[in-house]
Parts: sequence; structure tokens; C-alpha cells
Amino acid sequence: MKITAIKSWVVNAYRGNYVFATIETDEGIVGVGEGTVESRAPTVAEAINEIGRYLVGQDPFDIERHCQIINRDSYYRTGIILRSALSAVEAAMFDIKGKALGVPVYQLIGGQYRDRIPCYANGWFAGAKTPEQFAERADWAVGQGFRGLKWDPFGKAYMTMDAAERNNAVANVRAVREAVGDDVDLMIEAHGRLNVPTAIYMAEALAEFKPVWLEEPIPPESIQAMLEVKRRSPIPIACGERYYETFRFAELLEAGAADYWQPDVSHVGGISAMQKIAHLAETRYIPIAPHNPIGPVANAMTLHFAAATANVVVLETMATDVPWRGEITNEDVIMEDGCMLIPNRPGLGIELNEAECLKHPYKEPLTGRHYSGELTNIRPPDQRPFYRTVN
Repeated sequence: MKITAIKSWVVNAYRGNYVFATIETDEGIVGVGEGTVESRAPTVAEAINEIGRYLVGQDPFDIERHCQIINRDSYYRTGIILRSALSAVEAAMFDIKGKALGVPVYQLIGGQYRDRIPCYANGWFAGAKTPEQFAERADWAVGQGFRGLKWDPFGKAYMTMDAAERNNAVANVRAVREAVGDDVDLMIEAHGRLNVPTAIYMAEALAEFKPVWLEEPIPPESIQAMLEVKRRSPIPIACGERYYETFRFAELLEAGAADYWQPDVSHVGGISAMQKIAHLAETRYIPIAPHNPIGPVANAMTLHFAAATANVVVLETMATDVPWRGEITNEDVIMEDGCMLIPNRPGLGIELNEAECLKHPYKEPLTGRHYSGELTNIRPPDQRPFYRTVN
């Protein structure tokens, strides 16, 4: 089997744009992958096209060799653009291999450890501005069957917060906790927006609500600064969505700077890289909670990784998405008792509808929303769940 063509697809998703890759073969099997990056969709798409110059004519089964050569020949070897493009094409090759052999991708990376994974909801708060509105949306999300909720209560803060901002964040979390009770997990997201003393102050102020973790309390660049927050925080620390190299996670491991790791399969170089990161974490009994708030193909990629990897403990998912998500692929996501079921179809178990993708072309994304008061404006008025819930 030989690769005959690689194509990139940029599809509007309201708050940003999905980036997909398809790989065609001379046996008619087509593989699909995703490498969505916020605010950099056209750049990643072009990087996928550039990778195609090497991959056309190659055997798609030789996945590790191709990834090593692509990484080597990039010269600079790293960066979110390269690693995300590589994630997309690596997943597409796994998809081809699984389809050709008639097995799910998880069978190619260790076999099935589990058939479902617990999920927590992100995006359930779309449109909420006040603590009362967050509480109302939280009640809705729990009604959908989610056992955990994640959100950013820090308004438009950057580095510091005044007393009113701090008090509003506490009121926001209190309102959600009171709305959902003590048996629902709460995860507090900060999007890397606070400095060290502000992060520590807010961790202490929010500890009474017993959140599972405080996520990305400070910007991602300094692992030593993250360690300082972890040492003084009464809440466990989660991070990793903006680390895209296995070696960066090795530094995180050496420093002992996070309690939960959150690599993203569409950013770190693919499914194999995710497993390498998870195996590093396993040497210190660190749980993996994959970052997974983007598109349908990335969700499928993450599910296969979770199916085959023992120390994955919970999966992020969005509570709703754009209505056309169900049209651009044949995605069939099933939620049962707060868990997402692992698909068992050959390959990744998902196909791209190219004609529908063309109906939703690239649109300029909403940038800077974390700092402008637009943080919760991430879904259109006709947002809807993209999964089926069964009892």
C-alpha cells in the first residue's frame, strides 16, 4: 500500500476552526486525523500540506519511522505548528492501518484496557456571566449526566486581580457548588492567566469548595514557577495542554510540578507520543486527564488512546458544539452513566464528509476572549450536544 495524496481541511467551528488531515492510498483506504490549534488553523493546514511532500509514495504502515523522519527533517524539530500537523497525519496513518487490518486503533497500541472512560464537561457555561447564570447552566449539565464540571471563574483577569474580582470568582464557584451538591467533581480552570501570588491566593480562597484540581494557574513557560504554586496550593495542580513535546513532560516529571497531566493528542505529535507521555507519568503514579475540547476526530483519537492506556483517569469533553459537527463526520458518541463509550469500529471509527466540510469554510477566530470579558461566548445560539445519552 502506498500513500497517494494528503489533504488538509479547515472547518469553521464558531469559536475557532477545526483542522483535519486526510490521507489517501492506492488501495482506496482513506485515513483521517486532526491537529486543531486555536488561532493558527491556516498555518497548521499548510504544515500538513508540507508534510505531504515527504509522505506521498510511502507505506502508511511505517508510522514510527515516518514520524521520526518528519521530526528530523523539520530541523527545528519542535513547535506547536509542526507537532499539531504531525499529530493529524500520524492519526490518519493509524486510521488507515486499523481499517486495512480490520481492527480499532487501540488494538494497534496495546489493546483494550477499558471500554469506557469517565468524562467531565467543559463549555457547559456558554453565555453565562453572573454566578446565578453559571449555577443555572451547571444544573443543566448535571442533568445531562456529567459527574464533573470545569470552568474558568476568573473573569478577564491577567496576572493580578483586585478585591472585587477575587470576590466574584469565589461567589461564582460557591454558586456552582451549591447548585450541584457535593457529589459532582469541580475542576477550576485558569487558562494560565495568573501570576504566582495571585494563583496561590485564589487556590487558598477556593479550597473550601473541594475542587479536584486548579488547572494552568500560571502561564506555561516556567515549570519552576508552577512548582512554586504546587508547593503552596491546597488544591492539586493540573497542567500540560500547552506542552507539546515528550521532553517537556520529562522536565515536568523531574520537577514534580503537577499532580495531573493534560497532554492533547492533537498537539503532542500524535497517539504514540501521548502513550510515551503517559508511560513517563506512570513511573510516578501521576494520572493522565487528556485535554480534549476540540473536534470530532481529535475526540476519536483521544478515545483510542484512553482505551489502551491504564493511567488515564478522566476525559474532558465539551457539553455542546456547533450544530454542523454532526454533519461534517459520521461521529457517533455515546454517553452512559457519565462515561463516554470507546468505539470498536476499524481504525478510528470516524469518517470525514468532505462536501459538508466545504460548506463551513475558515472564519477569523475570536481572539483574546480570555481577557476581554468574552470568555464564555464560545457557542452559537443554536448550540447542541453532539453525543447520544443512554441509560
